[in-house]
Amino acid sequence: MIYQIYPRSFKDSNGDGIGDLKGIISKLDYLKSLGIDAVWLNPIYESPNDDNGYDISDYRGIMKDFGTMQDFDLLLKGMHERGIKVIMDLVVNHSSDENYWFQESRKSRDNKYRNYYYWWPAEKGTPPYRWSWFDVNSNAWKYDAQTNSYYLHYFSAKQPDLNWNNPELRKEIYDMMKYWLDKGIDGFRLDAFQFASKDPSFPELPKEIIGNTLEIIKYYGNGPHLHDYLQEMNREVLSKYPNAMTVAEGAGDSPKAAMKFVDPDRKELNIAYHFESVDIGKHISDFGLVKYKDIFSRYDQEFKDKGWLSIFMANHDQPRMVSKFGNDSEKFRELSSKMLTTFVMTMRGTSFYYNGDELGMSNIRFDNIEDYNDVDTRNAYLGLKNKGGDLAAFLEDKKQTSRENSRTPIQWNASENAGFTSAKPWLKVNPNFKTLNVEAQEKDKNSPLNYFRKIVKLRKENPVLIYGKYTLLDRDNPNIFAYTRELDGKKMLVLLNFTADNATVNTGIDIKKAKIISSNYFNLDSINFSILRPYEALIVEIQ
Repeated sequence: MIYQIYPRSFKDSNGDGIGDLKGIISKLDYLKSLGIDAVWLNPIYESPNDDNGYDISDYRGIMKDFGTMQDFDLLLKGMHERGIKVIMDLVVNHSSDENYWFQESRKSRDNKYRNYYYWWPAEKGTPPYRWSWFDVNSNAWKYDAQTNSYYLHYFSAKQPDLNWNNPELRKEIYDMMKYWLDKGIDGFRLDAFQFASKDPSFPELPKEIIGNTLEIIKYYGNGPHLHDYLQEMNREVLSKYPNAMTVAEGAGDSPKAAMKFVDPDRKELNIAYHFESVDIGKHISDFGLVKYKDIFSRYDQEFKDKGWLSIFMANHDQPRMVSKFGNDSEKFRELSSKMLTTFVMTMRGTSFYYNGDELGMSNIRFDNIEDYNDVDTRNAYLGLKNKGGDLAAFLEDKKQTSRENSRTPIQWNASENAGFTSAKPWLKVNPNFKTLNVEAQEKDKNSPLNYFRKIVKLRKENPVLIYGKYTLLDRDNPNIFAYTRELDGKKMLVLLNFTADNATVNTGIDIKKAKIISSNYFNLDSINFSILRPYEALIVEIQ
């Protein structure tokens, strides 16, 4: 069970409006109370913060907003004392343009760091088009007059892409990884690494994919030496730290592609973290539950005998889980939050859970572009404005889809700024904090928070829910996700209603002697295994 912490929004200890390491330290006992095994920290390295820490200027330093290396050492010690492992983000597809390597690289064409990045001399003409996520004009090449050249940035112009074709760069990165592992961290989540391998000749993009961002992502993620680099990383670093865990973000565009990252025989990484299960548009009701079930079934089929998957519905790049997959209305927010927690905790794989989702935190839905801090949203807005696009429609869409929705400060109590900070917070607090907060949910035995703790404990006590065989039931049911988990003679049935209405289910299983293990409804006498109530979640042991 891995719990993701977005440090900037977790807890502010010094009154500057920004979450920090000491803030996390102050909540270590809360983390332990959740029953989690590990924490994945979003980047805390030194950074000018163009993309909230995903633009790293010093891979061995701590961002001043977050504190000092002494603070980090205390955090690591405190986590380990409580039996919690620490997983750090490894952001090495790109660095910050303020990184020493890039500052040197741009000085001259013969600088020793020049080949740490991708440069295209202007005398060769305009470089072949490459699409960029965060660029106002969606152009991944930026002209730099100092050496009359263009540099490549798949993300913002302040995030130049590192040249993994250069063995000297790779050695620098491996040494940096060893530095953190020797400090005692327990592993890495590789950010955007699926894009690290590039053909330096930059052939023309296939015409049929231009304008189709999903196809461009697939093209970018299929570089010629990607798995060579991962195998080298394993040989040079990871094999020397056998207890270190590694997570492959964006692991391929299919189950077979994802397996390549984590097949034990290939000696690369440990856990595949694919995006098919979150790349479903605005809401699961638009995508369709049957299609959604098929995604998990396809991946489980591929991974049933080897390899290992992550199971997640939210992270720092997604809107809030309950707003995208559940129902964040006052009537159904808690019920649907518990239902989604049940799903994440009863599928085969390692559960990843994003901070605040244990409370059922919901989208904030900003009205104005000025409320957004996110480089992605702000630059997309500016690009659309330059083209005379529909800005009102853009902002309306972002109310549901923006990743900024998940980055609002954690709601600790009903005091000013939800107990997150005594100053003006770096990002607005969701106004529902008065009733939706940790302190209130601690006192309510039926709260989403206490339900989360119960399900985490249940999962740990029942290996069948972690390792057991998965079988999908009632596949074509558009409202209910039903499946069994089986291991060593034990069989569990999971029933999940993804709608706000009563829904029928046909499992084909005789459950006369079934034992109810968990329900997100209080009234167990009203349970009907054939008709589930709105957002009902049941875990049943089959005798």
